[in-house]
Amino acid sequence: MHARVKWLDHMSFVGESGSGHSVVMDGSPEHGGRNLGVRPMEMVLIGLGGCTAFDVVLMLQKSRQNVIDVEVSLDAERAEEIPHVFTEIKAHFKVWGKELSAKHVERAVTLSGEKYCSATKMLEKTATISYTWEIIES
Repeated sequence: MHARVKWLDHMSFVGESGSGHSVVMDGSPEHGGRNLGVRPMEMVLIGLGGCTAFDVVLMLQKSRQNVIDVEVSLDAERAEEIPHVFTEIKAHFKVWGKELSAKHVERAVTLSGEKYCSATKMLEKTATISYTWEIIES
């Protein structure tokens, strides 16, 4: 895997992935940024959400569950001292579908968090990560 980050100006950067996609990151105005993009640590949190959501959708599809949509809301706390690592992360999954099995949804969320999501495995070294979920019948 490869990525590149290039400084644009002020505290704005563009990140380019090895797969050819780009994203703008910017610092907060109090740190010289202009609020033109996500903060780097927000990207880390979004990456955790994407990693777990990917796993959950894949596992539910393989279990032949009629999943229609998945959304993960993430709330994180950071250490007050430098480095400001994540210390607590709460992930809440909303899973929409038809006649979804609660057992399958719980298993998918649990397996992603405990076994499959690489981002979770890295972040759990500094943060307590908890997962909740709900099924919304569509």
